[in-house]
Amino acid sequence: MNVTVTHSQLVRWRTAIFAIFLLSGLGVASWAARVPAIKDALDINREGLGLLLLLGGIASILGISTSSVIMARFGTRRGMLGTLTVFCAGLALIGIGTDIVHQPWLVGLGLAFWGFGGGSTDVMMNVEATAIEQQMGRTILPLFHAFFSFGTVIGAGLGIVAITLGLTPFDHLLIVAIGVLVLCFVAIANIPVTEGEEVEPDAPKAPFRERLHVALSAWREPRTYAIGVIMLGMAFAEGSANDWLALGIVEGHGVDNAALGAAGLTVFSVSMTVVRVFGGPLVDRFGRVFVLRVLSATAVAGLLLFILGPTVPLLFVGAALWGIGASLGFPLGMSAAADDPAKAAGRVAAAATMGYVAFLAGPPLLGYVSEHIGLLNTLYIIVALIVASGFASGAAKPLAPTYDTAKDA
Repeated sequence: MNVTVTHSQLVRWRTAIFAIFLLSGLGVASWAARVPAIKDALDINREGLGLLLLLGGIASILGISTSSVIMARFGTRRGMLGTLTVFCAGLALIGIGTDIVHQPWLVGLGLAFWGFGGGSTDVMMNVEATAIEQQMGRTILPLFHAFFSFGTVIGAGLGIVAITLGLTPFDHLLIVAIGVLVLCFVAIANIPVTEGEEVEPDAPKAPFRERLHVALSAWREPRTYAIGVIMLGMAFAEGSANDWLALGIVEGHGVDNAALGAAGLTVFSVSMTVVRVFGGPLVDRFGRVFVLRVLSATAVAGLLLFILGPTVPLLFVGAALWGIGASLGFPLGMSAAADDPAKAAGRVAAAATMGYVAFLAGPPLLGYVSEHIGLLNTLYIIVALIVASGFASGAAKPLAPTYDTAKDA
């Protein structure tokens, strides 16, 4: 992404992308908060719910994998306008399918829209965030991901309020969809125009085929796959915690208190968010590679403690270390993929595709495996993937030292 901005434009740009990260997290958590009510309203079993979740996951992966084509054709600003509209339309359709027509197929269609729009937007907002990071000359991408986490917390909180007030999923999700869409349009108005988005009709730009070729070239680069391994391991660690950590405490360790399971997940989420807020300066001080290796070791230690810990306090310590260790792998992988601004969009899309396949498809796969070997034993798969992520961390060494990378040697 090639763009020149003034300081005031950079501040507005950064604030706009912070807002989009936050609103994306809010939209994701709003759906998650109403899953039990949606399941009951549709009168489906866990298998049926799993199929709906799988549909949303597949649509997300399709959105991620085609995002580079969307960016090459429309640019990130117009691309996000479209994909965020699709994302919010999906939320509304989920509510309509649940409470108005009571049809699982319409909820599935809504999840397909929601997943595709959210997946595409995720890549594009990360491309914008990495461009801002390069403009600022210091590591800030983890902070953008912290805003996504803030959004999930806000979304979960609003979900509790909606349930307390007796709002149906339709009422709740429609309000969220309209609010998120309006605020996203306001945010996007503050994003500067970049290559692929002409201000003047006769402004020259590269042909679409040439831009598409650049966007897809990342899939032929070995470094992209190595970065993908980093992101795959850490995304697997994060996504699996979201789906299985609470259950691991309650069912895996036999803790007869569902609130403690939720508390363990909260410990994980807070730990991850705190490191994302304050992790940027650590990366600038010690370098991506060193930080990624230390965090990989931390995540492995946390998971092993969570699997083997004999008491609830130790399980909470394990959850905290798990969250700390998994916190920066994904954003730092994004930063590494975007080191060359000219090829940032394609490389970020390619690396994100690999990471999100793990994030979205990994937890359901673990659920299947756990039926055969037990939930806690299944978590050893995540340990192995995090170890692989740590070994691949050398691929994150910056291509162009825009800040001090001496520690990465």
